[in-house]
Amino acid sequence: MAADHTRAPVLEALVAYHRQGRLAFSPPGHKQARGADPQVREVLGDAVFLGDVLASGGLDDRLTRGRVLERAEELMADAVHADHTFFSTCGSSLSVKAAMLSVAGPHEKLLVGRDAHKSVVSGLILAGIEPVWVEPRWDTERHIAHPPSAEKFAKAFEIHPDAKGALVTTPTPYGACADLRAIADVCHARSRPLIVDEAWGAHLPFHPDLPSWAMDAGADICVTSIHKMGSGLEQGSVFHLQGDLIPAELLKMRADLLGTTSPSVLLYAGLDGWRRQMALRGEELMGGALELAAEVRAAIEQIDGMRVHGREDLCGPGLADDFDPLPGVIDVSELGISGFQAADWLHEHRSMDMHLNDHRRIGAQITHGDDRTTTGELLDALKDLARAAPGLPPAPRMEVPGPEGLRMAQGLLPRDAFFGPAEQVPVSKAAGRVAAEMITPYPPGIPAVLPGERLTEPVLRYLTSGLEGGMNLPDATDPKLETIRVVTREAE
Repeated sequence: MAADHTRAPVLEALVAYHRQGRLAFSPPGHKQARGADPQVREVLGDAVFLGDVLASGGLDDRLTRGRVLERAEELMADAVHADHTFFSTCGSSLSVKAAMLSVAGPHEKLLVGRDAHKSVVSGLILAGIEPVWVEPRWDTERHIAHPPSAEKFAKAFEIHPDAKGALVTTPTPYGACADLRAIADVCHARSRPLIVDEAWGAHLPFHPDLPSWAMDAGADICVTSIHKMGSGLEQGSVFHLQGDLIPAELLKMRADLLGTTSPSVLLYAGLDGWRRQMALRGEELMGGALELAAEVRAAIEQIDGMRVHGREDLCGPGLADDFDPLPGVIDVSELGISGFQAADWLHEHRSMDMHLNDHRRIGAQITHGDDRTTTGELLDALKDLARAAPGLPPAPRMEVPGPEGLRMAQGLLPRDAFFGPAEQVPVSKAAGRVAAEMITPYPPGIPAVLPGERLTEPVLRYLTSGLEGGMNLPDATDPKLETIRVVTREAE
């Protein structure tokens, strides 16, 4: 029987809950807004509290006999051509950990692209997995890392035939995409599963002009953040499964190990509604977003000093295999300012926030939620920025090394370094020591330093000069980066 995508089981169950006038003597303690702080009610509105009910013993009965969540997940799987789908209210940071734990365990190897998000590294630490790092393809002119090639994964499997599987991140926050079909073929030729961190790709299944997405390309597990490029709420994530290399019950068990026992029905409703919206109107909505993005990109190209990265910049031999135009990554270096300065100016002077910023770029993300009114405001603000740029201080000098300078040798497993004996040392004396912490420029959230890596002068100069230039390093133990946490010498 064909799936009925006009249905939305979570939303329908919420309607039924209120229609029946249920009275709860259970959490949440705000009791349908009645006990909430009046000012909170005024700011958030009562609709938030009215949608905040228990998943079992509220939205569904105590034994979940209505299969509300299960039916919603089945519809999501059908919409994106997966065998199984699981909802998560803890973001893709949890979902990707569950995926990793379903493939490899303590002291087992997993091939991982070194451009992975910090949540992947957290998974390595928690699970005790031994990473085999696969090098990204590096654009030395633009200082952007693109997903590793299938050939690099094949070479890594040749050197490490005992690796349990592979993990690749695509699309990147810059819109660069890997050849997933080729990477999946490399893995499956060895009967090994492929995990795809597709947090930035929720929209990909819904328009033929977008890059191919993980399930259609043959990946085994795909993790997607519905809140990034979709219209779900923050922390709304799904992970999809297909094939027989990873049992569905195993993945569900690993996710249960990490997930909350108090999931947010509000987030479930956002996931359910997004699926219905995309199943019924996805191609239309994504088509409109692509047309709008093309117009915006062309208009930005007419602003002196600004360059929007396109396919011709990011794709080609040694670079990415495909490209998503919706992130809208703009190089502002010709204006003589950094991306950090540009983002700060737009935030302060035009009440406008960018999704990405680095030493030379900002990201103006376009989704189906935009229209010519919002993009018109964006273009006006960017023109104002270009006019204001000559009056801003020159871009602080950042020492950004090439790929050889950014890579450091792995001296210990991430888990052993993170949990082992450690000390804080002055950053001036940290070169040659083994890091015991993760240090991540954010956004986009790709760690420059991993626990277990032996620190080098180029990376330390990159981070200290970046911090002085406006880089955000939210996970450093010393926010000023005057000291850094390293493994004690006797434990190295």
